[in-house]
Amino acid sequence: QGFKDNLHAVFCLAENAVGPRATRPDDIHVLYSGKTVEINNTDAEGRLILADGVAYACKDLGADIILDMATLTGAQGIATGKYHAAVLTNNEEWEKACVKAGRNCGDLVHPLVYCPELHFSEFTSAVADMKNSVADRDNTPSSCAGLFIASHIGFDWPGVWVHIDIAAPVHAGERATGYGVALLLSLFGGASEDPLLNLVSPLGCSGDSPPEEMERDSKRRRLV
Repeated sequence: QGFKDNLHAVFCLAENAVGPRATRPDDIHVLYSGKTVEINNTDAEGRLILADGVAYACKDLGADIILDMATLTGAQGIATGKYHAAVLTNNEEWEKACVKAGRNCGDLVHPLVYCPELHFSEFTSAVADMKNSVADRDNTPSSCAGLFIASHIGFDWPGVWVHIDIAAPVHAGERATGYGVALLLSLFGGASEDPLLNLVSPLGCSGDSPPEEMERDSKRRRLV
């Protein structure tokens, strides 16, 4: 699509099946970030490889923008509904950009509460750096699940981190909707040479100016 910047796609994939090497309750894993995780919920398995994925993007790829997207929590559908994905980010500008990009392309997005100083304690463990699932499922579990991933790059990381939970809008009944493709193209369209993507992108342009007057972000970013 004419992207000029250094753009990587990291696929965090693993076999989710019972076997002799399957994760068990009370296991402690050392993740790629170096942090230890006590398993208290074997159904909260996807976040383990997502945590490794963002740590890899940070340490090995040197990304300064990391966006992770996954069908992470059933609670997302309760928090933001069937039609809006949930976004959690450490950057207010990018939160607004995700919402606007969703409206521009039709892949709708709504923010979650980002408050690690209050919510990350849900993962407190006596024997590891954290548990992999929350203590209280009534305390914004979708936000907390995203915070688990962010903790493996660090809440003091200076780059932009965006988490998009797409559990509900990716399907309509038994059929996939293709949710997410248009959202990513719209969100990062300002880094493309495609004039249509420039037009729908909320970043790297000046408001609602026509395409010929749009200003590109002068900073070249490495995007994940």
